[in-house]
Amino acid sequence: MSTFGTLFRVTTFGESHGKSVGCIVDGCPPGLSLVEADIQIQLDRRRPGQSNLTTPRDEKDKVAIQSGTESGITLGTPIGLLVPNQDQRPHDYSETDLYPRPSHADWTYLQKYSIKASSGGGRASARETIGRVAAGAIAEKYLKLVYGVEIVAFVSSVSNIAMPFINEQDERLFPEDFWELLNTIRREEVDKDAVRCPDKTVSDKMRERIHEAKEAKDSVGGTITCVIRNVPVGLGEPCFDKLEAKFAHAMLSIPATKGFEIGSGFKGTTLFGHQHNDPWVLKNDRLGTKTNNSGGTQGGITNGENIYFRVAFKPPATISQEQETATYNGVDGVLAARGRHDPCVVPRAVPIVESMAALVIMDALMIQQSRKTVASLLPPNPNIPAAMSGVIPKLLETQKQ
Repeated sequence: MSTFGTLFRVTTFGESHGKSVGCIVDGCPPGLSLVEADIQIQLDRRRPGQSNLTTPRDEKDKVAIQSGTESGITLGTPIGLLVPNQDQRPHDYSETDLYPRPSHADWTYLQKYSIKASSGGGRASARETIGRVAAGAIAEKYLKLVYGVEIVAFVSSVSNIAMPFINEQDERLFPEDFWELLNTIRREEVDKDAVRCPDKTVSDKMRERIHEAKEAKDSVGGTITCVIRNVPVGLGEPCFDKLEAKFAHAMLSIPATKGFEIGSGFKGTTLFGHQHNDPWVLKNDRLGTKTNNSGGTQGGITNGENIYFRVAFKPPATISQEQETATYNGVDGVLAARGRHDPCVVPRAVPIVESMAALVIMDALMIQQSRKTVASLLPPNPNIPAAMSGVIPKLLETQKQ
């Protein structure tokens, strides 16, 4: 489906070579100051043609708010966002009339719908993510304004070239500078380099690998790490809508994604329980955890610590290198795709990951706030046992002291 979210709902529309792309945002709180500039900053980070590491397709991706605001203020009604496509070249895709591209969605879309977009990737194109990024910018503005939520993603690996924390491991799982990075990294640092990796030494190697793939008319994949700070406690809906499950849903819906891990992820499987557990400690008059192998959630609910996760992206499927494959009717042949495509998607996918993270947090927040509001209307219930409310009996409190 093309709709994501329960209370903060986003529906994206448009194809890669159609007239426009965009989205409808339903459920945005009224009274939020919102103009195009609030949205454009993330679209500019996502748009093509930013450097010689990306597709040369020349799209400005200028967003126009169509509805849901007046005098720069949200009305609480559906917000329509429209971005025209300006640099379409459908004639570049005539060979896909004969060949479904290897590892692309041409054939599966045709099987599902009995029809497909005749040029580009249609809805499977990364152009679809424009609507996600635009909607995510709205969600992020609210989260930042009300809770101080900070969402920062960065490229942590390209091909087999990775930042040190990916491969280094001791019983703490990650080196100390990794935790410092999660606490301090800012988008301004990420954007200093076109690769969007904050480690310059590693970034230079990544850039070289991407150029090698581009020269060979090939492509490479990579991973993006994302951290979310200042998230309210209590977000997430067990059992099937645990917050990490919603993140996985959101991230794996992004084109070209092939993997997701949160917190310790697969590294955590190598530890014993006493090494992996996050002990509770008092932090600024509330409980927090001494370590954060859980990645900011327990039982599918946020615990107030930083949320961090990593998303894997495959090498882009459309390449200009000749590939032996078969036509739609099964005849062997050779395809060398034309068109303009990224040799590696991860530098441009950084704001997409951030935006989908914002949509997950915003929706979970609105669900939790609605629950708390309804519960607050009940009269006080004196019959709730202390053990059910987290209140420590006086005897135990005295013994502890």
